[in-house]
Amino acid sequence: MTRPQPHILVIDDDEPVSRMIGMILADQDYAVSVYTHSPTAMTAFAPGRYDLVITDVKMPILGGLEVLQQIKAQEAAIPVIMITAHATVDLSIAALRKGAYDLLIKPFEPEELLSRVRNALRQTALVRENRELKEELAAWQGSIVGQAPVLLNMLETARKVAARDIPVLISGESGSGKELVARAIRDASPRKEAPFVAINCGAIPETLLESELFGHRKGAFTGADRDHKGLLETANGGTLFLDEVGTLPLNVQKTLLRFLQEQEFYRVGDTSPIKVDVRILSATNLDLPTAVQSGVFREDLYYRLNVVHLRLPSLRQRRSDIPLLIAHFIKQQNQRFGTQIKGFTRTAMEALMQYDWPGNIRQLSNVIQAAMAIENSDYLSVEVLDQLIELPKKIALPTGAISELDYATALTTFEADYFGQLLEISNGHIEDVAHRAGMNVATVYRKIKKYGLHRTLPESGSKSRFQDE
Repeated sequence: MTRPQPHILVIDDDEPVSRMIGMILADQDYAVSVYTHSPTAMTAFAPGRYDLVITDVKMPILGGLEVLQQIKAQEAAIPVIMITAHATVDLSIAALRKGAYDLLIKPFEPEELLSRVRNALRQTALVRENRELKEELAAWQGSIVGQAPVLLNMLETARKVAARDIPVLISGESGSGKELVARAIRDASPRKEAPFVAINCGAIPETLLESELFGHRKGAFTGADRDHKGLLETANGGTLFLDEVGTLPLNVQKTLLRFLQEQEFYRVGDTSPIKVDVRILSATNLDLPTAVQSGVFREDLYYRLNVVHLRLPSLRQRRSDIPLLIAHFIKQQNQRFGTQIKGFTRTAMEALMQYDWPGNIRQLSNVIQAAMAIENSDYLSVEVLDQLIELPKKIALPTGAISELDYATALTTFEADYFGQLLEISNGHIEDVAHRAGMNVATVYRKIKKYGLHRTLPESGSKSRFQDE
């Protein structure tokens, strides 16, 4: 879809100047709206209507700085270029603090104006593209809950390869959500209306697995009293998801490899090939390269399955998502059983954040289900968790329960406590805090600044410690 030409709003009470700016921009095929009366211009302004604003600083009734402030209050991301004949340091600082993109000094050459405009519009395009990508990713995520950068980066790659009909290998620890990612890929692919067939290769006895995947003819072996259609045929036109593909026995690996090469296979006991159109997605919690080296997994099959490799982070690597996941699972259980549980006490939340979750999201979900079944108070206690998991002992947990707070306030309170403790544990080393939280350094920096936590740290000359810059 082709975007319309950028629309620029020009505000200057000097009519010859505003007309000149309008003509320069119109000659470049920009859509331009010119106003010499700033209050009228602000009446015409609306979020999303313009891509750029150019405004004079010194104007009657409503000056440029006031215009800038009103525009930013309505649409923070839109760039605003200020123009003035009397630039001062104080004016420049004031304009930049209020969110101006650039300051242009009169008189100026047309090419200088156009250069500033092009740069500003480039920023607008980048901001819009980033916002659209985030919205598209959020809509595509579906049932995948989380905002940790390490997760979002992986999902963005998955979204890109979803449209291409190629095999994808998803690796990650048990319980980390590999099948959810596979389903999300299918849902974003041209095969989204076709069957999605999943099989856990490690859960089916080796003697039955080949027949389950490829089917068999009547009489092929003892007990085969009728023809049987395998999962490959069932998935024809759609997607076959091979979970725990690393457990496939070598004889099945050989048959699967032939299918990937020829797009055809034989039912067990049959002599006629069957052609199907199936996309293969696979997942493993094993180290397949090591399995290849040890001879238990075929190297040629590994490369056939591993056209694109997605590494799903463990829950330990995305601890910042734990509160979101907890809220999601509690909401699910409340809706299912008609309960009104609001969450965990602060002590219990701290314990949940510190636990290493070897079973990942599946274990977290199970713990929450069990806790809600055992205790039916408004806020679930650390005592009920102590019956379900081995609570971490390395950090002393604060006492006291979360009072009747709205969710936003409770989350803010929790975040401040959480990052405060991580700073103490890490002795103020922001890189260590980021590693423990499963977040990038920039995000941690903003959180620490937001809650003023840097002011509580002892002074240190170490450059690796967090500094209030």
